[in-house]
Amino acid sequence: MREVGSFEAKTHLAQLLDAVEKGERVLITRHGKPAAMLVPPVGARLGNVAQVAERLRALRAQTRPGPESLKELVEEGRRF
Repeated sequence: MREVGSFEAKTHLAQLLDAVEKGERVLITRHGKPAAMLVPPVGARLGNVAQVAERLRALRAQTRPGPESLKELVEEGRRF
């Protein structure tokens, strides 16, 4: 989590919002004490999870094929 002072938050709000859109959390302080937190909306997090899951599926398709079920994973582990 990034921590920024209130003056910096005011002058760099656009950049902070870009970071929050990407899932980062930003703590805004006033005189070194927490004053507010910028976080992505709850619905936005679900969209990010779906994007990550899709990227993982694409990555898995590029790697060597392996067991598809839990039972196959257990059996494969017993072979070693």
